[in-house]
Amino acid sequence: MLEEIQGYWNHRSQSYAQLNLDELGSEKKQKWQKVFLKYAPNGFENIHLLDIGCGPGIFSIIFSELGACVSALDYTPKMLERAKENAQKAGARVAFYQGDAQNLEFGDGVFDWVVSRNLTWNLKDPYRAYQEWYRVLKKGGRLLNFDANWYLHLFDPKHKERYEQDREKVAQAGILDHMTQSYPNAKKMEEIAKSLPLSKIHRPGWDIEALESIGFEILGFDKEFYQEVWDCDEKLMFASTPMFLIAAQK
Repeated sequence: MLEEIQGYWNHRSQSYAQLNLDELGSEKKQKWQKVFLKYAPNGFENIHLLDIGCGPGIFSIIFSELGACVSALDYTPKMLERAKENAQKAGARVAFYQGDAQNLEFGDGVFDWVVSRNLTWNLKDPYRAYQEWYRVLKKGGRLLNFDANWYLHLFDPKHKERYEQDREKVAQAGILDHMTQSYPNAKKMEEIAKSLPLSKIHRPGWDIEALESIGFEILGFDKEFYQEVWDCDEKLMFASTPMFLIAAQK
C-alpha cells in the first residue's frame, strides 16, 4: 500500500507542487499564517516543529518564515526533491527527511509542534500515526492537523449525491475539476482510496476520539476555517468535502 501511494505522489509531484506553490505568491500565505497563529499564542519563534507529509514544502516554508526551526518529512522522494528546491528558492532553512509518518525515526519528546496537511487520509494505520506524533511531542507540545473526507462519496450514498452535485456545478463553471477522471491520475487515487480506512469514516469525529484516547487534549476543531483560506474555485470544487482542522495538545 505504501509503495502504491508513493508511486502515485511521485508521479503527481510536479503538478501538485505547482498548485501549492501558487499559495506562496498570493494572499493565501498570509491567510495560512493567521490560522497558524490563532493556535500559537506565543508564536513560532525558535520552536522545533515537524511538518509531517510535507509534500512540496509549502507549510515548511511558511513556518520557517514565522521563525520556527523546521524539520520536514515525506515518504515520496520526488516530492521531497520539489520541497528542497522550493525551500532553497524561498531562502527557508528546513531539514528534510524521507520517512513513514506511521513509524517515525525521531526520539521521544523532540518537537514543540507537529503539523500536517492532507496526509492522514492517505495512511493505512492512522491511529498508529497519531500515537507516533504524540510520542515525538514534548509535554505541552501541540498538534495541528488539516484534512478532509476526500473519498467518503465512495461509501456514503448521501455524500455521493452532494459530491456529484459539486461535479455538475464545477463543470458548468468551466473549472478544471481535480476530483474527476479528466484530472491526471484521479482514477488511480480513487482506486487506492477504496482500500484506505479513513475513506469510509466520517471525520473529524473519528480523529477527535482517537486523539483523546491516545492522551491528547483537544484544543479546538473547526470545520469552517477553509472559508478563510480557500478561493472561490476551491469552495465550489470541494463544497461537499470541506477541509477541517484539529488542534490538540500533549
